[in-house]
Amino acid sequence: MAYTRNGGNRGLATRRALRREVPSTVAVLADEEDFAAMRRYGSFMFDDHATYLRQMEGLLRSLASQGTHTSVALFDPVGYEEFCAESHLDPDTPASRTRYTAEVAATGTRVTYEGQPIRRLLPQLVNEAEQQATWEYASSLLTRGGDCASCGEDIGRASFARATQALRQLIEAVGPGTHHLVCSVPAEGATPLVAVLHAEHGDGGKLHLGEAAALVFCTVLAAGIATDRPGGVVLRTAAPGRRDTVRGWSLRDGWLRPLSEAEVFSAYCTDARTGEPVPPEPGVDYRAGLHLPEPTEGDGHTTV
Repeated sequence: MAYTRNGGNRGLATRRALRREVPSTVAVLADEEDFAAMRRYGSFMFDDHATYLRQMEGLLRSLASQGTHTSVALFDPVGYEEFCAESHLDPDTPASRTRYTAEVAATGTRVTYEGQPIRRLLPQLVNEAEQQATWEYASSLLTRGGDCASCGEDIGRASFARATQALRQLIEAVGPGTHHLVCSVPAEGATPLVAVLHAEHGDGGKLHLGEAAALVFCTVLAAGIATDRPGGVVLRTAAPGRRDTVRGWSLRDGWLRPLSEAEVFSAYCTDARTGEPVPPEPGVDYRAGLHLPEPTEGDGHTTV
């Protein structure tokens, strides 16, 4: 009996150790509208969103305390309903929600849980999901372009090459500092494609930027180039001991053209949704965009 008991204890300890090495994904209903959509299922046990989020946060902390690597994804009620219909599953069961979460873990956007409060985790997760959706849509615009009628080159690939060079020229032109870039390109719906990029440019020329964010930025800019849509880029630079500087460029004829100081001021001090003027931010200088030499065939980048 002693052998059995000790063997059982060793087996339990081993299983616990293995459990810590199995990653976990938690899918969360980020907003009240999505939460309300799930309340129609009788097997969904929660009555209010605030309590649900507190319980989710407790679950995440519990998993972290056990040493489990945990990622968090968005639970989309519409996507869940479609998944259940395609998989012939009853949507009103915990097992179906578990299978959907596994599907999201494999194919959806996830954020690693690192102990951050859920009030900070959710905006981060929503932003990641929006950037992923932006990249997917912009990529689809690039693939529609086909080949250039005059040169036979793939328009999407050539546009991406130009966008990459434009980003490099932008950061080199403004010099050292911390740069916050926003690229906006009109889409087919009411909401434009928007990509945000944060870059650190050191005095020695060393550049630090997120690869994923840079990919989204260049893809959105490339989509504007490929489709000849009138987009633009705004760049804000911060450096120690200096006032912040804002510059802007418009996307025309396949390249970024500098805006005047007045145009930059107007663009930055106008509410994008209402068109109403916004008071200028104190401690910020509005400057004209800098000229960026346009690539030619001789530079290894064919114009589109």
